[in-house]
Amino acid sequence: MTAADETLVPHALDRARTRTVAEDDALLLEEPLSGRFTVGGRLNMAALRAWLWEMARFLAVGGLSFVVDLGLFNLLLYGPGHLLGHKPLTAKILSVTLATLVSWVGNRYWTFSEHKTSRGVRELVVYGAINVVGALVPVGTLAFSRYTLALAGPLADNVSTVIGIAAATVLRYVGYKKWVFTGSAAGANAVAETV
Repeated sequence: MTAADETLVPHALDRARTRTVAEDDALLLEEPLSGRFTVGGRLNMAALRAWLWEMARFLAVGGLSFVVDLGLFNLLLYGPGHLLGHKPLTAKILSVTLATLVSWVGNRYWTFSEHKTSRGVRELVVYGAINVVGALVPVGTLAFSRYTLALAGPLADNVSTVIGIAAATVLRYVGYKKWVFTGSAAGANAVAETV
């Protein structure tokens, strides 16, 4: 490191230490997965707090979507009139489709509102594709448990399904950040003004 480099380092650290919470949060919103949780070797609490808040919103939207999926599935299958009592796969397809739309709206307008783009149809198509892959993950963990490990029964089935759901949740979060909600905060404000 040259003498010029040494004089730049303290100034950069001073700027990092004097940023406001809003500036830290804006920095995190630009690239939350880029390792910006430290500044000068110290934990950046504002960045961590913003990421935790985003994660809480993501999990809340996912929880609501889970309730919509399970609720509509049971309503169609076992509810008044047993509308689709003889067609459980049709009931599941309808409930998953509605739950996906609910989660897209929740994630677009709440969780990742700072990163929505003006290409809503493209977002929805890519979002749907990620959700199809995400739906296959728990099926894969269940199949692996049943047919490769020869584990059967309620406990094994539920453990493998929960592992699959956890892995799919991580896949969805990363996929949404990387391929769906890719706009900037300034772009999201422009999109909000046109809606």
